[in-house]
Amino acid sequence: MEKDFYSILGIERNASSDQIRRRFLDLTREKHPDRFRGEAKEAAEEEFQDITQAFNVLSNPSLRREHDQGLDRPKGDGTGADPGQLVRVYMQRGIRAYKAKNAVEAADNFRRATEADPRNALAWHHLARACHGVQRYLPQACEAISKACELEPMKVTYQQLAGQIHADAGRRDDALRYYRMALKWGGDDPVVLGAIEELESGKKKSLLGGIFGKMDR
Repeated sequence: MEKDFYSILGIERNASSDQIRRRFLDLTREKHPDRFRGEAKEAAEEEFQDITQAFNVLSNPSLRREHDQGLDRPKGDGTGADPGQLVRVYMQRGIRAYKAKNAVEAADNFRRATEADPRNALAWHHLARACHGVQRYLPQACEAISKACELEPMKVTYQQLAGQIHADAGRRDDALRYYRMALKWGGDDPVVLGAIEELESGKKKSLLGGIFGKMDR
């Protein structure tokens, strides 16, 4: 079922961009997981992930249009498929395959997860990781991590990974742009600063590990 990001933020569908931003800031103060402890913190983390995803979609004009179209699409298409359940199944399969060092199978499952829910940034992130493990899939890795960054631009780890993948693909300018975005949202980081320095000096070094541990290429 299509998530209603307007309901998640508690705003009307005709809300302006300023209203969306203000509401997100209010919810950040009220619902941030750091305000909770124990089991309540775990529940808050899940809720805050939905809130962040809702803001990232609704604050992006093109993604907001796609979301509105999905809400307006007739329900009950007869397929009986639950996109959320499909995503979970494919993500679990992909993670198992990646842990078994089968990057191709992992990438196939993560790709299916993105098809089931194109706005799931984590699925795009995992797809990028899996494709990054196979040299010939580097172009797909670049596309996948760029999509993850588009969906969640304030996610520093996504920006860092985007910098690494684009650097490994020989896309120096794009790599520098993502690394600088990581600094913008995450502050000074010696690893990122070192990566930028090496790119600017014409060197290249892979500095960031994989989501499930280092994997042979």
